[in-house]
Amino acid sequence: MTFADEVKNAVTPRAALLVIGVLALQLLFIASYVGALHKPKPTDVPFGVVAPQQVSTQLVTDLKNLPGGPLDPRAVTDAATAREQILNRDIDGALIVDPRGTTDTVLVASGGGTVLADSLAKIMTKVELTQQRTVRTVDVAPASSEDFDGLSSFYLVVGWCVGGYLCASILAISAGSRPANRQRALIRTGVMALYSIAGGIGGAIIIGPILGALPGSFWGLSGLGALTVFAVGMITLALQALTGIVGIGLAVLIVVIAGNPSAGGAFPLPMLPDFWRAIGPALPPGAGTWVARSIAYFKGNAVTGPLLVLSAWAVVGTVITLLMAMRRKPEAADVPLAGAAGGGSTQA
Repeated sequence: MTFADEVKNAVTPRAALLVIGVLALQLLFIASYVGALHKPKPTDVPFGVVAPQQVSTQLVTDLKNLPGGPLDPRAVTDAATAREQILNRDIDGALIVDPRGTTDTVLVASGGGTVLADSLAKIMTKVELTQQRTVRTVDVAPASSEDFDGLSSFYLVVGWCVGGYLCASILAISAGSRPANRQRALIRTGVMALYSIAGGIGGAIIIGPILGALPGSFWGLSGLGALTVFAVGMITLALQALTGIVGIGLAVLIVVIAGNPSAGGAFPLPMLPDFWRAIGPALPPGAGTWVARSIAYFKGNAVTGPLLVLSAWAVVGTVITLLMAMRRKPEAADVPLAGAAGGGSTQA
């Protein structure tokens, strides 16, 4: 056998295509992470301004016209309303102007991302210096001292997502990536649900009681974890049902390559380029990270939209998985022999 024949036997055309696909995923991984995270800067950050009426309009205009457009300012009636809007995650910070003195207050929320909170404080310090005023920073939703840079919620969600697509991949590959019948698809869905519950509770135990990295409701985080794992797992099963083993790569493309850098984890959404900021909330890592931070630091506010996103992924994945199972003809191994069906046996 020639060397060329050995190569053909060692690397089949199907294997060659899969290798090319892996190379494409590798390059996309590099491009997505570096492209999204190599140069973070705040852009159009929702920001409140509390000031006397005679200066409020001009101040909002001045902040809106800052070089690079870091802020999207809007007038807020009073300091209490500004705090409430930050806790509701409608704005990411606010400037409270003191008309009786020269020291103003910047409200931030490091629980939503320490990097963003620090950036807002620095921006307002520079602005106030030009007006010969000073600022003090007040953190109305501070990140835990055990939660460095507010990253724990992101890493928690990444772990849940990894568990979801790995479990689904193992379930599918172990007996063929396309379910042969409805019963097998239902069993895999049930196993995925049980695994999701265990993964959600386990992650919440590690991040809370064991490490103390995140405050907030234990059962709230457990429920979020179960939903996140199930959503990622079922969409992975659905993609495998549609495309075979290629579905694993497609799941990695959606969850890891597109989802992780756009999740607002390493850098909050207002610091990401426009493309990544736009897709992040629609993908499981972004939706999960937002809800985890809301549970931990924002009294569970502003979670309806992201939870609906995760639920949509779960429902779509489940429906596609079951529909593809019903459409596919049974494999030969699933059809009983005539003799076995009749209870008899044949001999040669």
